[in-house]
Amino acid sequence: MARFPGVTAPAAAARLVRPLRPRDPTELGRVASPLELLTDLCFVVAVGQAAEALHHGLTHGHVGAALLGYLMAFFSIWWAWLNFSWFSSAYDNDDVGFRLLTILQIVGVLTLAGGIATLAEGVEEGSGHFGLVIVGYVIMRVGLVLQWLRAAGSDPVHRRTCLRYALGIVVVQVGWVGFFFATRVDAQVVPLFAALVVCELLVPAWAERAGRTTWHPHHIAERYGLFFMIVLGETILASTLAVQEGFTGPGEHRLELASVTLGGVLVVFGLWWLYFSREAAGVLERAQRDGTGVEYLFGFGHYVIFAAAAAVGAGLAARAEYVAEPGDGHLDLVTSAAVTVPVAVLLLAMWAVHLRLHDGSRRTALPFFGAAVVVLLGTPLPFSELLAGAVLAVLVVLETRLAGEEPPLEALVAD
Repeated sequence: MARFPGVTAPAAAARLVRPLRPRDPTELGRVASPLELLTDLCFVVAVGQAAEALHHGLTHGHVGAALLGYLMAFFSIWWAWLNFSWFSSAYDNDDVGFRLLTILQIVGVLTLAGGIATLAEGVEEGSGHFGLVIVGYVIMRVGLVLQWLRAAGSDPVHRRTCLRYALGIVVVQVGWVGFFFATRVDAQVVPLFAALVVCELLVPAWAERAGRTTWHPHHIAERYGLFFMIVLGETILASTLAVQEGFTGPGEHRLELASVTLGGVLVVFGLWWLYFSREAAGVLERAQRDGTGVEYLFGFGHYVIFAAAAAVGAGLAARAEYVAEPGDGHLDLVTSAAVTVPVAVLLLAMWAVHLRLHDGSRRTALPFFGAAVVVLLGTPLPFSELLAGAVLAVLVVLETRLAGEEPPLEALVAD
């Protein structure tokens, strides 16, 4: 386990509350802490609830409202996770105070997860209340504000930065409390929600202008990779349960279910392979050194990657449910698109947010854009999910070859 700079093990054990000083961004062997891993497990509960709500909406004819509610709910999950991860990368000292405030944020995550289920039930009745989702989100943000205030008191060099974070979060929360009274998931709430999202995104940019926090590039790269695997794990679980339920029914649709199963396996492992084909730590280390701001694109842009990855799971579950018991004909196209569209979006986002930072040339862009187009064109075809998996398998072969030609990590950092 990584040690904290300037604190010996006996001293760390003797003091329950320690100053929340900045971590060394060049610390060797920095890895995710057990507390961070526990927090991720709690976040995956909320991700699972959001994906399940989307799956339910897709199969019950509430596609628009379910998708809108999913994108909104997923933003609150992802943004809370992002803020926790970047703060921890800069200030985690693992004392009792840090652990208790992290547990408070976990309580907020679980509250939010419960609110997503309530929201999904309301969608079926034509209205969905954001109340419990907002309550959970505010609880998470209160814990983070207290962490920033602790850091402000212990880190005079970054005091203004920490206070700006705390103030910005509090001000935006006032807006979210107003959003509490939005009682329907429809287009009318989109402008207010979009405005609050923009405000949330502006807080880090404004705060960091007073002094950049000391986040750890390798730690951040690992945290994002872990969360991506968690989301893919949720996708595997959702699709597996749906296929399992389908195979226990009548046997006349076993071939279609086998197609969903094989296609889902190819899609999930293809996405995993493509994401980890390039090492993000070197790019982030170079961005931190040069002050290019690439970390904002990487950090914020992952909303699309994570949301699309979880949506793939909801789509595969909906697809398996439909092919096991075909019903309304239009659901054939809906459930097919529920797989192909998020896969295509994820491919484009993965290239734009992650892989392009390593190689932005046409030789990497064209395969990803071409694969996304082929996947989308396959939506109305039989076994579209199997076609999507096959396209990803071909793309893996191409990207593996291109990644092998990339300069080593040391060259990227020294460039």
